[in-house]
Amino acid sequence: MLVDALDAKIVRFFTDSPRSSVLEASRVLKVARATVQSRIDRMIENGVIGSWVPQPDPANFGFPVVAFCSVTITQEIGHDAIIESLSAIPEIIEVHTVTGNSDLMVRIAARSNPDMQRVLDAMIATKSVVRCSSVIVLNSHIQGRTLPLMEAAAKAV
Repeated sequence: MLVDALDAKIVRFFTDSPRSSVLEASRVLKVARATVQSRIDRMIENGVIGSWVPQPDPANFGFPVVAFCSVTITQEIGHDAIIESLSAIPEIIEVHTVTGNSDLMVRIAARSNPDMQRVLDAMIATKSVVRCSSVIVLNSHIQGRTLPLMEAAAKAV
């Protein structure tokens, strides 16, 4: 779906003011309430807006240690079974199939470095992980940033 400047402004408004109403957005953006609502509905329907669900920050509820793990998997089992096994580990935040020397890239949150070791051991215990190479995040500078990309795409229309 192509997005335009108004779509980007609507998303920017709700990013900056997530508790605001559609009516408030229409007043600030100087467009009809129905226009804002139909644009939101269209972006949700087309997957541009994936969710209105809060995104809790693990560091703020006791999981300050983050690692990215390159995971090599047992090929015979298949991705679906492996993803199902890994989904049972709550500290696993993201899993992506990747190219290169590994099969998956996994993002993990843990309470401490020893807790991270426990999570890595739990991944290996699934018998679907052959090898795991992890790097611990020291500091996060840019995270979950998609709005600038959307705004750039809107300008290109």
